[in-house]
Amino acid sequence: MHDNLTNTGGSRRKIDYKWIALSNTTISIMLAFINSSSVLLALPIIFRGIGIDPLAAGSSNYLLWLLMGYMLVTAVFVVAFGRLGDMFGRTRMYNIGFATFTVGSLLCALTWSKGTAGGLELILFRLVQGIGGAFLFANSTAILTDAFPENERGLAMGLNQIAGIAGSFLGILVGGLLSQIGWRWVFLFNVPIGLVATIWSVRTLRDTGPRLKEPIDWLGNITFAAGLTMVLVACIYGINPSPHSMMSWTTPFVLSMFIGGLVLLGAFVYIERHIKTPMFRLDLFKIRAFAAGNVATFMSSMARGGFMLMLTIWLQGIWLPLHGYDFSVTPLWAGIYMIPSSVGILLLGPLSGRMSDRYGARYFATGAMILTAVGFFLLLLLPVNFNYFWFAAIIFLDGLSMGMFMAPNTAAMMNSLPPQHRGAGSGMRATIMNIGNPLSMAIIFSLMVIGLNASMPSALYNGLVQNGISAQVAHQVAGAPPVGYLFAAFLGYNPLQTMIPASVLNALPAQQAATITSRAYFPALIDTAFHRGLVEVLIFSIIMCLIGAAASWVRGGKYIYREDKS
Repeated sequence: MHDNLTNTGGSRRKIDYKWIALSNTTISIMLAFINSSSVLLALPIIFRGIGIDPLAAGSSNYLLWLLMGYMLVTAVFVVAFGRLGDMFGRTRMYNIGFATFTVGSLLCALTWSKGTAGGLELILFRLVQGIGGAFLFANSTAILTDAFPENERGLAMGLNQIAGIAGSFLGILVGGLLSQIGWRWVFLFNVPIGLVATIWSVRTLRDTGPRLKEPIDWLGNITFAAGLTMVLVACIYGINPSPHSMMSWTTPFVLSMFIGGLVLLGAFVYIERHIKTPMFRLDLFKIRAFAAGNVATFMSSMARGGFMLMLTIWLQGIWLPLHGYDFSVTPLWAGIYMIPSSVGILLLGPLSGRMSDRYGARYFATGAMILTAVGFFLLLLLPVNFNYFWFAAIIFLDGLSMGMFMAPNTAAMMNSLPPQHRGAGSGMRATIMNIGNPLSMAIIFSLMVIGLNASMPSALYNGLVQNGISAQVAHQVAGAPPVGYLFAAFLGYNPLQTMIPASVLNALPAQQAATITSRAYFPALIDTAFHRGLVEVLIFSIIMCLIGAAASWVRGGKYIYREDKS
């Protein structure tokens, strides 16, 4: 392949290579999205396969780590790996990432233990996948920026975006179909693709950007990794119920992790401002287009990250059961019913990227964030048991707005960076995005739990007592943390069937037991309380979008970094 590229003319060589770079990085993006959506869909079967009841006391930690551990590791390492790309070669770091992700997928499939040991192994191997993902995310955008001329980078980012959405589609099929054969196949699916793509990237990708000859900022790396890990671990455990509360935000462990993490991150900022060769180049934030784009990226992640999960729970826990779907099939059908959002992204992703190449990102990214806020406001007007036509129209609008935002915003940020700092800048962008997602989940879950806890216990208690459940059992079930039944619905379980002991249900008259465990009973009970929590969540997301719109606007007009030749 190298020979073919070398023997052709100069302009032809450049054209060929940029499409090679795009196609290879597209595979990495697609594989990451396939992995994300397929694992999400297959979680119930994965837990059954390793012999853990995800709804049993103490098991929620395994669920949270499998959901968020990948994001945590990616967020922690992506800046450092982008910086290493600037120093030692972006394609070299990218190739290491593909190989690491593939090895992590193989280890996940080969998880050999059962029970809690198997859960810990699977979490550890998912973290290995996350390390590979950090290498890929940190360097793929920089590789594309190096390969494409400045007037085509938005198009390249938009086409990458299509790959991600296609990966989400495929992930639904992979998770839904392969998990029926066996949960290990969900991870094995990644291995041959990752292996071929790794060999292909080693053979065809090359470094076209400049390299930095600088020492590694060990102190900055250590304080950043430790501080961010502590903060994100606090977020993971904060939404977990404690023995004395619905959540654990005020427990000594969570508080100490959160405060200790913030102290370390403060020390990190001090170090980066005074060290000669910093890992996190704070001076890049002096570039207005880069700084504003990062703020907009963070606000978009905060608005969408946790809400998309809440939207899935809305479908799986309420709407689908009310419309005749058994809880066991709701994870698959929730993915299918969310397709209008993906269609919207597919329609506007490449087009908005191409248009931003010509006109700049300001109007596209600002308009997209305002449009997202409008979509969230329209969701406020829907009843919990909505007409699907209007729901589909609104999430299609949300997809259009996401497609309008992502490629222009990313291309504008990368265009503003000096070539020698593109790896670090790409890593900083990915870090800020990946920090926003778990923070969003923590905040939005907390808002939903507060909303549910205001009225759900009394609704549950009264509904169960009216159907023959003793006051003692009804009180126990009604006092359960909302996270428990939210996760039950998310994993495709009938919440009341898992929360009420089988012996109690078996002692009831058949008609009453059938009523309590029917598809429609729990959704009818949770309807009002869920809507209350949903209002708080949507208001939070609207505020984040409007802040993101303001940040996008102040980025100014089209800006592309030009080296001073004088």
